[in-house]
Amino acid sequence: MLRLLTESGHDVHVVPTADSLNFVGTATWAALSGHPVSASQWADVHEVRHVRLGQEASLIIVAPATADLLARAAAGMATDLLTNVLLAARCPVLFAPAMHTEMWQHPATEANVAALRSRGAIVLEPAVGRLTGADSGPGRLPEPDELFRAALRVLARGSAGLGADLAGRRVVVSAGGTREELDPVRFLGNWSSGRQGYALARSAVARGAQVTLVAANTELADPAGARVVEVTSASQLRESMLTAAAGADAIVMAAAVVDYRPATRSAAKIKKTGAEPDPIMLTENPDILRELSGRREPGQVIVGFAAETEIVLGQAQAKLAAKGCDLLVVNQVGGGRGFGAVDNSAEILAADGGQVSVPSGPKEALADIVWDLVASRLT
Repeated sequence: MLRLLTESGHDVHVVPTADSLNFVGTATWAALSGHPVSASQWADVHEVRHVRLGQEASLIIVAPATADLLARAAAGMATDLLTNVLLAARCPVLFAPAMHTEMWQHPATEANVAALRSRGAIVLEPAVGRLTGADSGPGRLPEPDELFRAALRVLARGSAGLGADLAGRRVVVSAGGTREELDPVRFLGNWSSGRQGYALARSAVARGAQVTLVAANTELADPAGARVVEVTSASQLRESMLTAAAGADAIVMAAAVVDYRPATRSAAKIKKTGAEPDPIMLTENPDILRELSGRREPGQVIVGFAAETEIVLGQAQAKLAAKGCDLLVVNQVGGGRGFGAVDNSAEILAADGGQVSVPSGPKEALADIVWDLVASRLT
């Protein structure tokens, strides 16, 4: 992660804890960062480093953030250089927890995380996977490239003078495209890559939200800080979205749901027989967005996406009314646009009559505009 930051042009100062030096020594950190490294607030006292580092930083990243460090930061302790820097910081602080599942789920850790988040710190949800030894579960440090992407998103907001406006909010995002099996090897599906949904998840994390990402058939790395639920079919997506929606402040249905599924699924591979194949009978999938809107809780903001080969505003407004959501993001797909592309453009229609045109640009830019509109509607 240090290499990713320095190679992208950032000036990085490493502030280790004493215990962390059992893993990587000061010589390595100094060589890679190009700055002297110490864990003690008594080194270079004349420079008042314990205050200056916090005052001058654009972002402080604590990775990995142990249970002990989270506890000391939440208590406002200043027992070493790092905790001194955290107290002096006037910039965004990003914590990337890593510990055993039992430690992460302990009531003391949960209280410390809640306290830090209430003060505006961004505390990522740890990844789920293999831990030290044979253990597996939530508590794994996210992959370095995803931590790097999260840091860039927080830096971008900080440089624009924007804060964690979704701090304390719980949001649910769906991404990707559902698949409906014809037989064990074939399915009905669509070309959605999940990139827009993942951009929405990353942007929400950078704005301080607790994010659940329901991902349908994507090949993307899990965004740092988001809880990821993997699904395949529309029925699985519906079940996961309805479960995650309980208690959520905002729901964004960015996944492309296949409209129809086979009425019956063959238990064995359908083989060619030389005769005319039997027609495939289809049945309609549930309208998940409309169901979420119909079940909405008080104050909940719901956003839908509509992928169209041609944007006709009259039809889009009718769809917005039919779905019952607060915002409908209508984006054009096909011909290299939308699905799988790096950039996206859209017309965002609001139930209150508002409309925002988003020109072609990175999907992260569209994601931020969506969250701007969501944040303004949250009570």
